[in-house]
Amino acid sequence: MKNNSEKSVEEAINSIKKSPSIKVKLAVTDIDGILRGKVVSKEKFLSIAEAGFGFCDVVFGWDSGDAAYDNSKFTGWHTGYPDAQACLDLLTYRKIPWEKEMPLVLADFCDDSGSPLHVCPRGLLKNIREACLVSGIQPVFSQEFEWFNFQETPQELYDKQFTNIRPLTPGMFGYSVLRGSMKSDYFNDLFDLLNKFDIPLEGLHTETGPGVYEAAISYSEVVEAADRATLFKTGVKEIAYRHSIMASFMAKWNENYPGCSGHIHQSLWDMDLKRNLFYDPDQGHKMSPLMRHYIAGQLHCMPHILPMYAPNINSYKRLVAGAWAPTTLTWGLDNRTTALRVIAGNSNSTRLETRVCGSDANPYLAMSAALASGLYGISKKLSLEQDPTIGNGYEDTQHGILPSSLLEATKLMQESDIAKELFGAEFVDHFVQSRIWECRQFAPAVTDWELKRYFEVI
Repeated sequence: MKNNSEKSVEEAINSIKKSPSIKVKLAVTDIDGILRGKVVSKEKFLSIAEAGFGFCDVVFGWDSGDAAYDNSKFTGWHTGYPDAQACLDLLTYRKIPWEKEMPLVLADFCDDSGSPLHVCPRGLLKNIREACLVSGIQPVFSQEFEWFNFQETPQELYDKQFTNIRPLTPGMFGYSVLRGSMKSDYFNDLFDLLNKFDIPLEGLHTETGPGVYEAAISYSEVVEAADRATLFKTGVKEIAYRHSIMASFMAKWNENYPGCSGHIHQSLWDMDLKRNLFYDPDQGHKMSPLMRHYIAGQLHCMPHILPMYAPNINSYKRLVAGAWAPTTLTWGLDNRTTALRVIAGNSNSTRLETRVCGSDANPYLAMSAALASGLYGISKKLSLEQDPTIGNGYEDTQHGILPSSLLEATKLMQESDIAKELFGAEFVDHFVQSRIWECRQFAPAVTDWELKRYFEVI
């Protein structure tokens, strides 16, 4: 397993110095998982490589549409939106192959001591990973994404007000070798260019729905996995632009088609990555006691932290029965109707798949939720008392059902002591307020469903 720990800061600096590019792209991640950044000259980059740089903290004071929050304690008009300190993580250095090999480096937001700010999603995941490493455990994760592709440009969509949207290909044709050959230059560019971008894919194929693809990213240690997932989403969109295609990771763009998942695969290993701690050949289903605690923790915590997996109004349009997304607090053995799917293979492949997560989630927050809640189960030695669901998980409601709206899920998280124990009260307050803001923005909106239902007949 290759990950960014095998790189070195010195190698990154030297490589950037030798790069023919005269500029470097810097990027941070906001609370919604959107990359924000800037391009700087190589000289500017080298001057800030170690000391870091100031970046306007408005990226944690506005939503995905750049509308400023009025309920944020961290920043706002009351603070004047000052710069926050951004600390470059030179181990994330990679070259962007579709931008003439321009170097890219990710950054975290830090306080004066260099510790992550409580609002920084990447910093949150790094803190949770550190607690894991202190216990002698290495978390190994990967994420897979489904997303729809369209024969559109941003300008065209805005001009026609997001109506009559044209998918890249017609019909429902999952796992289609034939359909994958359409627009094959785009399909092949995704696989090849992302691999050159240090985002290796295990697989890429069509899914059920017009113009929908699914990709599985190769596994790595958890922070690198989240870096890959975040850069994957932006990378796919940028590659798509070059083919006059728009790629959307919206959880559910059309009620007639399945939604887009962002399933998280995870396992825990010893520090030298020689032993999968989830695997025990002498236990039932080859699941170790530690894995059972981990699953119990995720099931116990999921209702308290669901907005970290499903952060948007639209996320809950995906979480409906019969749409390949879970609705119940269930686990199963290779069961794709449950919230948690155990893949009980050999010592290398035994892992847990958390299926509740949508492709619209912030990978840093979704992986933080999965890892922290699993570790909670281990630390509390929670027993996995419920049996694996056999058959239709949508009908197995005896252990509870998931909240059905962002507002309901956010209220549960806001009132949850478990959420505060997992992530800290300051982070929970900031994140919850950002979700409350999202609900407030949607509340006065008049949708086309309402027009069609009420305009004439009421």
